[in-house]
This record gives sequence, structure tokens and C-alpha cells, in this order.
Amino acid sequence: MLFDSHLHIVDRKRLAYPWLADAGALNRDSLYEDYAREARRLGITDTLHMEVDVAESDIERETDYVKGLSREPGNLLRGAIAACRPEGADFPAYLDRALADPFVKGFRRVLHVVPDNVSEGALFRENVKRLADTRLTFDLCVLPHQISKAIALVDLNPNVRFILDHCGVPAVKDGLSESWSAEIKKVAKRPNVTVKISGVVAYADPDSWRPETLRPFVEHCITSFGWDRVIWGSDWPVCTLGGNLSTWVAATHALMQGVSDGERNRLYHLNAKRLWSL
Repeated sequence: MLFDSHLHIVDRKRLAYPWLADAGALNRDSLYEDYAREARRLGITDTLHMEVDVAESDIERETDYVKGLSREPGNLLRGAIAACRPEGADFPAYLDRALADPFVKGFRRVLHVVPDNVSEGALFRENVKRLADTRLTFDLCVLPHQISKAIALVDLNPNVRFILDHCGVPAVKDGLSESWSAEIKKVAKRPNVTVKISGVVAYADPDSWRPETLRPFVEHCITSFGWDRVIWGSDWPVCTLGGNLSTWVAATHALMQGVSDGERNRLYHLNAKRLWSL
């Protein structure tokens, strides 16, 4: 049983994705039906949709679109991590609308596509603080050199629950980095941060990686955060840059050989369900 905390759906007929023009192989539709067909065969029983950096005018339309898909019988979708703009003055009103919608489980603002100082702005930080003691989480999607920026945001908001996406985006193809390892240890000391074991296949050499290539990165995250603060995600369709959904699930199972059932179940589904009260 796998709870997928990181599914992207791309439907270019319904929504605008400005970044796709420069996204190479990802510049295509990646529809829920295609994902679900494979996911069910792999034992994925639940998933959360992760925002796909749609045009700002489409942010709430994206959530409504995914919510509509979730109403279909037998659907795997359990909620959405919605896009947001904490640097904007209209964030408080947007937050109120999200809190009134139980389908919205959290927010994400991708920080590696904006200047580093965006997350350091007073309004950004004030608005993130509004998530304190709410049911909403905040995903941190940063590059390794930006983890210190993420730590600063976390330290200002000890009552906000943060999720570090994709193991902190290590450059897997370049091998284990001492600086990445050190930053992961630092951010893991913050008890309100959970790490997402996802995305790493996209940062490996697509022609040569094996589960053992990924092991140092995955194990370092789990060792640093502990089994109670790790969740799993597919990062579909980005994971197809290093194979396909089946490849990443098979690699995950290979990496978890030898761990206890309790540890595996916490990573695979229990922690996610607890985090989002599902």
C-alpha cells in the first residue's frame, strides 16, 4: 500500500503552464487517467495532487479541476497541495478560501524559480506565519544551496508544518555531496519539517542509475529525519525522466528491503495519513 503525496496532472487544454515551453520531454499532457492505470497496478491506493506552477490566473482553477476529477467513482485523489503566492497582498483572503475547502491539504510556492530573496521578504514571511496551527502544510521546493533559506523560514515559523520536497533536490548524477548532506542534517533538526522521498530519479543519470545509486541519498534523509518524519511521493510525470512510475516504485521497494514492516508502512502510507488527518 502506497500513499503518493506528489502527483502532477498536466492538461494543457484546461490550464496554462508557462514553464512547459522550456521543459523538454515534459512539455506534454500528463493526464490523471494515464497515471491511475499504472498506479493501481503498483499498489498506490491514495494520492495528493501537487500544484504544477500554472499561470497565476489559473491557480484556483487548477484546484477546482483536480477536485472535479476526484469526484469520479473509484478515484485515487484525496486532496490537493495548492499553489500560492505568499509574497502577494491578497494571500490572506486566498488562505481563508482554502481553509474553507477541505480538499485543499496544503500549499506550495516553488522557490527555486524565483529570486532567493522572495522567501526573505517581510510580507512572504508574515503570510506563511498565517499557516501556524492550521491543518495546512507548506511544501519547500528548493535547490541544495537554498536549504539555508528554507531553514530560516522554518525557524521563523515553528508552528507551521513544512515538507521538504525531493530529498532537498540533490544532484544524484554527481554523487553524494558533503554540503547537501550537511544541510539535510541541519534542516532535519527542526521537528516541524518532514522530508519527502521523491524526485531523486529525475536527478540521476537516466541511462545508468540503479537503486544503489539512490541509496546514499534516501538513507541519509531517513537517518536524519527518522521514520516518523518521512513520506513517499512519485513526482509523476517528472519521475519518467529517469524511467517510469513502475521503475521508481520498484526502486523504492528495493531500497526498503531489510527494514521492518513498521518502518516501511510509516514511509509508505501511515505518516502521510497522519500528517493530513486522512
